[in-house]
Formats: sequence, C-alpha cells, structure tokens
Amino acid sequence: MATKIRLQRHGKKGKAFYHIVAADSRAKRDGRFIEKLGTYNPNTNPATIEMNFDRTLHWVQVGAEMTDTARALLSYKGVLYKNHLIKGIAKGALNEAQVEEKFAKWVEEKAAKIDAKASGLSKAADKAAADRLKAEAEVSAARAKEIEAKNTPEVEETPAEEAATEEAPSADEATPEAPADEAPAAE
Repeated sequence: MATKIRLQRHGKKGKAFYHIVAADSRAKRDGRFIEKLGTYNPNTNPATIEMNFDRTLHWVQVGAEMTDTARALLSYKGVLYKNHLIKGIAKGALNEAQVEEKFAKWVEEKAAKIDAKASGLSKAADKAAADRLKAEAEVSAARAKEIEAKNTPEVEETPAEEAATEEAPSADEATPEAPADEAPAAE
C-alpha cells in the first residue's frame, strides 16, 4: 500500500483550511485516511501550522511520499531536517547529542524569524491605522473650516458707514470737558 502525506480540504468557499493526513494514495482527496497528523490554516498571516511532530516524523521515516505542498509544510516545521539529521546518526556522521543540539538551534532561529515577521506585521498594521486616523483628522478639520466659513456671514460696510468712520473725530477731540464747578441750578 503506497502511503502519502497530503492535505485534506475543509472549511467554506474562499476560507479553506486543511488537515494534514497520512492516507492511502488511492483514496479520494477528502476521503478515507490512515491518520490525521495536523492542521494548516493559510488564512492567517503568518499561516498557522499545527502538527504532531513525532507521528509525522514516523511516517516520513517509514517512507510515506509527500505532495509538494505537504513537503513544503514539513520542511517549514523541521520534520525533514530532523529526518536528515537522524539519517546522519545511522551513517555515523553525528551522534544523538549533536542532532538534538543542531535541531534545537534550528528551532530557535525559526521561532525568531516567525516572531519577527509577526511583530513586523503588527507594527505595519498599527502604523497604517495611525496614518488613517491622521488623514481622517485632517479631512475633518478641513470640513469644519468649510462649514464655519459657510455659516459665518461676512460683514460688509455700507458707503455711509465708511464715510462716518472716516469723518468721525476722535474721542478726545469730540467732547470738550464740562466744567466740574457748575452744578445744576438749585431752587
């Protein structure tokens, strides 16, 4: 029986997610499978891949073939790298401690890359949101000025008022001071 590690489609139209399964190569794509190894959700950014590492490694070691997408996912999670290192033990090039050390280092580097991408995406989203808010505030301020200008009537001086303001004497010249000594006539 030829065994394949492949994806089984689930989800709704336009929002697919996949189960990673080990199945007989003759079975239908979404049909019978031998074992469910994990899930893959390409709708998130970065994509979410959850996998039973040990069982997946077992299927790779016993010779299960992989589809191209499944191979890419297993490589991303390190299953193929771990299999490569284990084959190094069989050939005598490495020992168990070296394999674990190399794989742990690889996992740390991979986790750092994923965290950097996720934080970069969140920073970009925050910056985009701040830029949108700033643009909305500028548009709102411009609209407020337009409304204020529209609602404030312009005061135009008539020709008579202009003449009165030009010919009117200043306050000092217009009113002579009345003597303080004069009191109203008393009876």
